[in-house]
Amino acid sequence: MSYDIDVKKVRRNCYRQSKVRGEFMLQIRVPGGVIDAKYLSFFQHIAETWGNGEFHLGVRQTISIPGIKYEYIDEVNKYIRPYIEEIEVNLCGVDMAVDDNGYPTIGARNIMACIGNRHCIYANIDTTDLARKIEKIIFPSDYHIKLNISGCPNDCAKAHVSDIGIIGITKPEYDYERCIGCKKCVEACAHHATRVLSVEKGKIVKDTCCCVGCGECVLVCPTGAWTRNPKKFYRVLIGGRTGKQTPRMGKIFLNWVTEDVVLGVLKNWETFSAYVMNNKPEYIHGGHLIDRVGYNKFKEMILKDVKLNPEAMVAERVLWTETEYRSNFNVKPVT
Repeated sequence: MSYDIDVKKVRRNCYRQSKVRGEFMLQIRVPGGVIDAKYLSFFQHIAETWGNGEFHLGVRQTISIPGIKYEYIDEVNKYIRPYIEEIEVNLCGVDMAVDDNGYPTIGARNIMACIGNRHCIYANIDTTDLARKIEKIIFPSDYHIKLNISGCPNDCAKAHVSDIGIIGITKPEYDYERCIGCKKCVEACAHHATRVLSVEKGKIVKDTCCCVGCGECVLVCPTGAWTRNPKKFYRVLIGGRTGKQTPRMGKIFLNWVTEDVVLGVLKNWETFSAYVMNNKPEYIHGGHLIDRVGYNKFKEMILKDVKLNPEAMVAERVLWTETEYRSNFNVKPVT
């Protein structure tokens, strides 16, 4: 049976075209990469009933189910309705109407996150909770954004290569009386971080200018002289991306900001994107949008009505170094 297939329309519905004509892969959103185990049988049913019996753990932490033939897409969309309603509306609080037509858009990609402080001893923040709060803001939207969240500066979730990357950081508190001068924190900072700790007269001295807020000192302190400040802080990076022509690492835009600031910035993302693209959504990386209007205009729009906390730092300028593959090398023609 042959069909006239509008691939762009199907793709917007969260289905990716296969190399096999007429087959597609459904990408199921999992905001923050954490899902109740009860849904494993749900995914299994889709894979075995309409797919090829397999599912792929997508690189953006989607549950991707390949081998779905075009003629079954309507049935699959109807089947996943309860999942979309439970995850997007009930769990994340997304304001959207759910029907039998599946996902309404693929513009905002699934939010990636490491496991965060629900499990990891290095993490400074609850990445899953933040991802679900952000999902409420960015989805559904036809404007493209890739967003990664890491619980600490180890950046396991690769915040440096996304449109907007968020990293949990901490301002460790030092209890002078509990410190025994063992130098464990000094050694940890020298080995893992930015060498801002030293010892003077048997106690710790910190150069606050270059602390990255990793919390390594907290982890190794045997007496609890170092503890994480209960106030959560975040670092926000912008403009990172992979790609064939101009891949680049994201740069720090905001440092030592609170969750309210992070959420406020993301509330302005769609407005900024619409402004740059004249209200005509396209598949363009966030870094390219910033390049089109310049960093100062981006900063003006993205921080509109955002109240910065007292500790917040905003980059005065951003200088990217890109890798361009078009003319950097003298190569001989392939014969």
